[in-house]
Amino acid sequence: MRIQRNLHMIMPNHSKARCILITFIALLLSVSATKIMAQQVQRNDFILSGKIATTEITSLEINLFNAEAKLIKTEFPNQQGEFRFDALSKGAYYFKIRRGQSDLYNSEVIQVTDHDIALPEIRIIEQRLETVVINKSRPFIERHDGKMILNVESSLQNTGGSALEILGKAPGVTIDGNDNVILRGKNNILIQIDGKNSPLTGDELANYLRGLPASAIDKIELITNPSAKYDAAGTAIINIKLKKGTNKGTNGSFSTALGAGRYVKNNNSFNINHRNNKFNLFANYNFAYREAFNELMIDRKFYTEGNLEKTYLQDNFFKFNTRNHNGKIGLDYNLTEKNLLGASVSFTSNVFKPRGDSKTAILGPNDQPLSHTATLSQTANTLKNISANLNHKYSMDTLGSELSTDIDFIRYVNTSNQGFDTKTNNNEGEPIGIPYILRGKTDGGLNIYALKSDWIKIFPKNLKLEAGFKTSYVKSDNDIEFYDHSTSPAVRDTNKSNHYIYQEHIYAAYGNVSKKWNKLKTVLGLRIEKTDVTGIQLTTAQINKRQYTQLFPSAVFSYEFTTDHNLEVNLSRRINRPNYQQLNPFKYYINATTYRVGNPDLNAQTSQNYELTYSFKSRYIATLSYSKISNNITTVIKPVIENGENITVQTEENLKSASYYSLNLILPIKPTNWWDINNSANFYYGSYTGNVSGTQINNIGNFTLDMNSIHTLKLGKNFVAELAANYKATEVYAFVRIDPYWYLNIGLQKKFKDKTTLKLAVSDLFNSNTIKGVTVYNDYKENFKSRREPRVVMLSYSYNFGSTKTGQSRKTGAADDLKRRAE
Repeated sequence: MRIQRNLHMIMPNHSKARCILITFIALLLSVSATKIMAQQVQRNDFILSGKIATTEITSLEINLFNAEAKLIKTEFPNQQGEFRFDALSKGAYYFKIRRGQSDLYNSEVIQVTDHDIALPEIRIIEQRLETVVINKSRPFIERHDGKMILNVESSLQNTGGSALEILGKAPGVTIDGNDNVILRGKNNILIQIDGKNSPLTGDELANYLRGLPASAIDKIELITNPSAKYDAAGTAIINIKLKKGTNKGTNGSFSTALGAGRYVKNNNSFNINHRNNKFNLFANYNFAYREAFNELMIDRKFYTEGNLEKTYLQDNFFKFNTRNHNGKIGLDYNLTEKNLLGASVSFTSNVFKPRGDSKTAILGPNDQPLSHTATLSQTANTLKNISANLNHKYSMDTLGSELSTDIDFIRYVNTSNQGFDTKTNNNEGEPIGIPYILRGKTDGGLNIYALKSDWIKIFPKNLKLEAGFKTSYVKSDNDIEFYDHSTSPAVRDTNKSNHYIYQEHIYAAYGNVSKKWNKLKTVLGLRIEKTDVTGIQLTTAQINKRQYTQLFPSAVFSYEFTTDHNLEVNLSRRINRPNYQQLNPFKYYINATTYRVGNPDLNAQTSQNYELTYSFKSRYIATLSYSKISNNITTVIKPVIENGENITVQTEENLKSASYYSLNLILPIKPTNWWDINNSANFYYGSYTGNVSGTQINNIGNFTLDMNSIHTLKLGKNFVAELAANYKATEVYAFVRIDPYWYLNIGLQKKFKDKTTLKLAVSDLFNSNTIKGVTVYNDYKENFKSRREPRVVMLSYSYNFGSTKTGQSRKTGAADDLKRRAE
């Protein structure tokens, strides 16, 4: 019955859908029949050729990549500077001309369609006293195969930053006051690291991203409408790809960054790679130490039938430091020409120590002072992780057909020691009652086991079939013990102590078929996932079980009018399952007037997504999208009354529905040879329907925009300057409205001929990045202001060493379907 209902959401009228499907198949067969004779005589391979004009031809190499940034071939020019790539199939390519470690020229994207391509002469000017003059570097923002790609090193504003800070600066991305990642107005985003779903959520995910330095990141992919090959979880996917060497021989890099705002920050990265024709051995290590603060000021008003009862004026100051170690070691070994075996082990150790000072003034109906409450909190969180992966790839033919298999085991251990000291005084400053002293400890464990296999078969005449399966088992075990130390001996607090076990099985299978005709490319996919969830609350002997199977179709239709003009339609259905923390029904203490609680009755949300993308020269891009979400999982802060006192509770609720409309524009401009401008703008509207805490909303939302402009100035003598500006307009999330804010970042870079680079960056130059907003219910109103550390200055040094000869890269796979929702 559940499958039928889900299908009904996609195809409301079965007979009508059947007629449309039959008509589409008939049209497909008709088009194929009319073109089959022409295809038999059409060529399947083409030549891309060119000529380089420079003062020194020797030691140049040209590397050709496909649209997925995979190295296809390497060629060397002859003495006249001529080069050619033979036997290329239709598709999108780009190439790099290199001398040693330096990129001398990066081409635009070249579309190979139905004829050979002879490029205009490429002129490269080199200076003897400098390493090189780079004619073209990777742009900060690119789009390939439905992904928006952010090349992290191409923007100086990311110098010395963390992964969380980079995401906050990304076009269309917002980090809210609770450190949740929001993309184009949609929350519940799936975060991946190298294609693997992160098992962390909430504070733990934010702490991990704070500790991941920008120097360890190669690029970030924003995938707003994934195909059936991807895990169906999340409203969208953000994939953070870490650096990995691809050059032959022994090579690597080292970087360090030091800076401060109000507090000190330090990031360090080291990676090394050794590659030959038989194997590739790689390792990396990153360490980050960061001190920062977050100040949250809140004005809470509680009403009864419209009459003001109480006001809470809160000033919460949190200072925290993070020590993060993470690393990885791996090996890819060519067993035979067709068999590649890979293995890797990675680890993380993250110590996060926040200290909080929360002061609350309680006022009566006429704003007369009643009492004052102060809470001092101190927490020490330690998160340790080890992950192991074994993978195998069998290359079936020279066309690119392959069979790949991945086995993963992941183990997370989390411990947390917490202390809260609360004192309450009357208006004259005299103590009320005895101080409330609360001590707690959390022991958490998370085990993940996963197996996946993917089969790709490429046929002549641009036909491609994909199929695969994934299975995963997740077990989370969290034991929380709180004791009231206000009396002697200490008493176990049964309202806050809690032992929760979560088990999840997911079984998935998918199939994709893609076919390209002369100008039209079609990709049709279907994914099926079966979910079996059990939540056991040992403290209350409460057991929650859920089982459901759902279908997730996807389709892409791409039409190439000319080599410069392309139109793409993208359709998909997705799901977002509640994470372990969201389902846990016990309370997490924050301060004297606020706690967090999970919701065991939370349902999974599903979404229908539609995108229309137009691109010009693969650089100027406009994407129009619409998403309809059912049972939208929304974080809310709502009022309750406990023991006669007004309390606010942070939790998750299912809203009936949410709708998002958006227009995303990418507009790069090059006014001169030394000035590049990378502009992006997101216009979107979100509307919500549902009921929380007795408050009904019907299609409440607003139109908003997010604009980003990055100016890169090549100043000569290998100096590069950058100015990055961002503006976010007023935005509404269900019951919350966020006021507009903006910020400006600047940076300066100098490259030296000994393979070293210096970078200086200043973020939030004018201290303007302050988040303010209001939450409104029928009997509750909250104004808040959140200020994170402003104006951070960072100085970075990096050095590259070793061989510069490029070898073929190997993308190591992983079980990328599971784990994002941690304890």
